[in-house]
Amino acid sequence: MMDFKIGEIISLMAKTLPFLVFRFLIYFGITLAYVLITGIGAGIGYGIGTIGGEAEAGGLWGGMAGFGIAGAIMYFIREYLLYLVKAGHIAVLVELMEGRELPGGKGQIDYAQGIVRERFTESSVLFGVDQLIKGILKAFNRAFFTIANFLPIPGIQGLVKFINTIVNLSLTYLDEVILAYNIKMKADNPWAASRTALVLYAQNYKSFLKNAFWLAFIIWGLTFLVFLLILAPVAGLVSLFPGAAGPLALIIAVVFAWGIKQAVIEPIGMTALMQVFFKVTEGQQPNPEWEGKLDKVSKKFSKLKEKAADWGGDDKPPASDQPAG
Repeated sequence: MMDFKIGEIISLMAKTLPFLVFRFLIYFGITLAYVLITGIGAGIGYGIGTIGGEAEAGGLWGGMAGFGIAGAIMYFIREYLLYLVKAGHIAVLVELMEGRELPGGKGQIDYAQGIVRERFTESSVLFGVDQLIKGILKAFNRAFFTIANFLPIPGIQGLVKFINTIVNLSLTYLDEVILAYNIKMKADNPWAASRTALVLYAQNYKSFLKNAFWLAFIIWGLTFLVFLLILAPVAGLVSLFPGAAGPLALIIAVVFAWGIKQAVIEPIGMTALMQVFFKVTEGQQPNPEWEGKLDKVSKKFSKLKEKAADWGGDDKPPASDQPAG
């Protein structure tokens, strides 16, 4: 029914606890920054609004402006978050799945970053690969992924559309899974290895659709539960902001839920899809027919080939690391 094993995922999370703590501290800091900058914006807006006799409105708009500034800062540091946090966690998870031992504590984080540097040399390379993968996956999923293929029941178009949206959200970790393939295969050319992984994904997309359907209930159920649990405490915190109103409490509660999801819940979804990918593609070789389909649905797929040629090296992982076909 499902190609991922919850018990094994929990075990992997326990073995990479230093990384989970690291993720939690990073995203907790980001969440606090959102709250602080939003609070400062609310205070400034409240002060300006007081002059014009609209203190409450000024506080609300100031808070919204502060929230927007915090979001802009996050946009600019996303490359380094991917390099330092997400890719590092992927690296240690792959090592564990391959049966290798890991150091504990901070040594695990340093060990992981060494693996990432070996594969991608610098953050800009990893970020460039990841952005191309995201664009290709988005185009492919839009063309091929619909839960109607999985639940062919007539007359439920509205429900199908809603479920399809949720399932696609649970597939947001696929770019990280393809980065995991790069690390697992010890690929010298990350662009070429990513292209290979995308073809393997495409030719098995129905398996991913099935697993994403079940994974969606787990990931988004946990996220919604976290949101409900923190809504009341966050509302109390936001009430301390000058002139703050209900909408800010809701927005910041969403940010808190996002932070916990990124730190703790996202690794569960990512690891589940890694299990699925490695299981269903084992022993397979890329199918040229699916390579042609990817070329048709996304011009960025062709760009991967150009990048691979510019990088140099083989278009495949080293022979000793390739799955038998």
